[in-house]
Amino acid sequence: MDVMPLLLLVAGSAAVAAAGRRVPVPVPLLLVAVGLMVSYVPGVPDYTLDPHIVLPLLLPPLLYTAATDSSYLDLRAQLRPVALLSVGYVLFATFVVGAAAYLIVPGLPLTAALVLGAVVAPPDAVAATAVARRVGLPSRITTILQGESLVNDATAITAFRVALAAAVGEGATWAGGILEFVVAAIGGIGMGLVLMVPLHWLRTHLREALLQNTLSLLIPFVAYAVAEQVHASGVLAVVVVALYLGHRAWEVDFATRLQEEAVWKMVAFVLESAVFALIGLQLPVVLKGLGEYEGAEAAWYAVAVFLVVAAARFVWVYPATFLPRLSARVRAREGEMSWKGPFIIGWAGMRGVVSLAIAFSIPLTVHDGGPFPERNLILFLTFTTVIGTLVVQGVTLPPLIRLLKFPTRDVRTETLAEANAQAQASRAAEQRLDDLLADERNALPGPLADRLRTVLERRRNAVWERLGQVNQVTGETVDDTYRRLSREMIGAERDVFVRLRDGRYIDDEMLRTLLRRLDLEEAAAYRETT
Repeated sequence: MDVMPLLLLVAGSAAVAAAGRRVPVPVPLLLVAVGLMVSYVPGVPDYTLDPHIVLPLLLPPLLYTAATDSSYLDLRAQLRPVALLSVGYVLFATFVVGAAAYLIVPGLPLTAALVLGAVVAPPDAVAATAVARRVGLPSRITTILQGESLVNDATAITAFRVALAAAVGEGATWAGGILEFVVAAIGGIGMGLVLMVPLHWLRTHLREALLQNTLSLLIPFVAYAVAEQVHASGVLAVVVVALYLGHRAWEVDFATRLQEEAVWKMVAFVLESAVFALIGLQLPVVLKGLGEYEGAEAAWYAVAVFLVVAAARFVWVYPATFLPRLSARVRAREGEMSWKGPFIIGWAGMRGVVSLAIAFSIPLTVHDGGPFPERNLILFLTFTTVIGTLVVQGVTLPPLIRLLKFPTRDVRTETLAEANAQAQASRAAEQRLDDLLADERNALPGPLADRLRTVLERRRNAVWERLGQVNQVTGETVDDTYRRLSREMIGAERDVFVRLRDGRYIDDEMLRTLLRRLDLEEAAAYRETT
């Protein structure tokens, strides 16, 4: 097995993604563009998306990291719009795009057109999360987009299977398809509910952070594989498990959380970078099989399908947003909604690698042995739709958000809320400390007891100090200055330890122990505040 192409893909995409953080172009678009250009460089190997790799090996960890970063409580509060988008919209888009393709492309059977509709129906979890992080969407819109992208793949995959069965002549019916969807959805959710408690118990009872993080890396694959083995939705199983584990992450020890955050950030960075690069690298593979269609004809079909995909989302989003608000109870619960929010939700429906992976899983032949009707054209239209949504919508979304002037985060209000929460927690901790020190079994010398109180007071005051005056020379708050000086002191200690190691006064094992202690102190002193 030649691993060099894989190494080149990972290293190259990571390098482009790292460079993309320094330029104003959204990283996903830069990766796709570079992939398109590199795909025609002589000597670059063909990177053909294998659905047997993308769906079971790439999709579960991407869904898992997106779901654990989501809020179960926020998703529950937005359950209605999320369900309308992740189920209702996907089925609506499948029929609308399928019907449009059937009318636009001469000779394309309706069943094959519906296969295309199911393939391009779901906005991608990776694309939605990447764009939401980059452009700073309001929290409610971000929650709806993330929630939709976590669940809609399950709807699309089921719709695809039903349309594909009809296209290849296996006698599928829409009634049977609805039943299959219900069974897959209930089965996936049920399997997630069955797995989440024992997996969480195992996470909290493993005593080593290394073992806990190894389990964390295995969880999405286990949940997906077990659910698919019983013909349930692996996507929903992964999402349910991840939401539960993310909601109860506080029950895992601090070392595991620190290590797990770093591990999953690295995994998500590598996978997301490689996935977007892979999209661009598919161009030669897609064009190679398009032969029978002239350039202008294929381009017209691509533009038409892209416009239908973009328009269909708006046709669904606005009624789905405002019709439920005819109910006074819904208006009271969810508040008023302007036209701006649904417009951004409609425009943010970017497609991604899942659509391409599903398209590549279309078989070459149908039930009677003949070729699958217009398979190469379906692959091409899927590719152009993915590229079109990423480029057109991805490029215009940030300036569109600025143009619509969405309210920005109220940093002062958020800091006040954080400070009040910290004050309540500090009072509880101080009371607990007093109770413990009152017991003679917990007797401590005065300086050590005072040190505990000083650390507690420092945590309580740190947030309030961010609201205070800034240094006129440096522009830093008191808290910023404190953390910077702490790092300088720790850096001086670190230099001494290294010098002692180099002079053979201490060995490398002792150096690692001392450095880890300093690292934890530095993490505590210089925690993220944004």
